Amino acid sequence: MEQVIVARTDRSTGSRDAVEWASREALLRGLPLCVLHDPQPDPAEAKLVVLGLPRAASQPPLPASVRTSITPVVLVPEDDGQTFGRPSGVVLGIDAHDPASAAIDFAFDSARLRGTRLHAVHAWQLPPSAAEFPFAVPEQDRATWEDHEVQLLTDALRPWRSKYPEVPVLEDVVLFPPAEALLHHSTNAALVVVGAGGEWGDVIRALLRDTLCPVAVVRR
Repeated sequence: MEQVIVARTDRSTGSRDAVEWASREALLRGLPLCVLHDPQPDPAEAKLVVLGLPRAASQPPLPASVRTSITPVVLVPEDDGQTFGRPSGVVLGIDAHDPASAAIDFAFDSARLRGTRLHAVHAWQLPPSAAEFPFAVPEQDRATWEDHEVQLLTDALRPWRSKYPEVPVLEDVVLFPPAEALLHHSTNAALVVVGAGGEWGDVIRALLRDTLCPVAVVRR
């Protein structure tokens, strides 16, 4: 099958927003768009799968496609009039200790297609040895640990900077939980990209509950 962008719809408002987003993405990528109605399965050879995300106060379950699809899945929240069409960049959530190559590549390529900056966010935590200090962690120790995290992020992104030299990159190392860091930066983003698997499941759920912008989940 020719590579396509697939939008799944059940004719709800959220699904219509997802189809509109998928239509723009298909034009951007130069790929045909295929709109499917449940319960038809997603084509295995699709370039991208796009799903609508209804607004909900409770914790939304992860769609099955996020857990099983080998294709990147973009989850599009219902448009509240504040997000879509706003020029902005791409945010990448990255664990510099265990970088997910597929997600990094997708994020760089998405930024390249949009002609915008990639904001790579690596959230880190103080090492267990920090608990040994009776009071606050000495500034020198914290600076040393943070410098190490900065270097890890730089090393993780170096091959992709070489592959996509036209993409400007902001490397950001923050001492926050990943979900909190990404939610903060998603307020000014056109797209947030994260890798699936491991502890990222909780991060993805938090994003789906609170973010206003589309979230791309890319399996390793």
